[in-house]
Amino acid sequence: MPSSEPWEYTLYIPHDVRAVTVCRRALRLILSLHCLPQLSEVAELLATELVSNAVRHTKGPAALRVRYRDGVLRVGAWDADPTPPAPPPRTADAGDEQGRGLDLVRACADGWGWCPGGRGTTEPGKHVWCELNAA
Repeated sequence: MPSSEPWEYTLYIPHDVRAVTVCRRALRLILSLHCLPQLSEVAELLATELVSNAVRHTKGPAALRVRYRDGVLRVGAWDADPTPPAPPPRTADAGDEQGRGLDLVRACADGWGWCPGGRGTTEPGKHVWCELNAA
């Protein structure tokens, strides 16, 4: 049974596409240890999209942020680029290989968004996140 106590993890990663796999595996372990394996498949997919965007479309470091509070899992990616994420396209062609990540996040998550900076106002960049209800 998942703990009712809130918890939060941040994994800072280098600007390296291999870090996406590290984030996905760390997230799987975190969810398993907190008795939330039922969220792993979708959470890993969404984290992969968010962290991939942070690494692919920015030039600096990034981070995976995972928080659980009040039955809601929030998975997010921070990066040092303050540019807002491009809005998901209204429609995507079946053959498109890029530009569909946020559309996938919007379709699979219970909510998503972004905010400037990170945890505090002194951190530059942006945080793009999505939420999954554990219940």
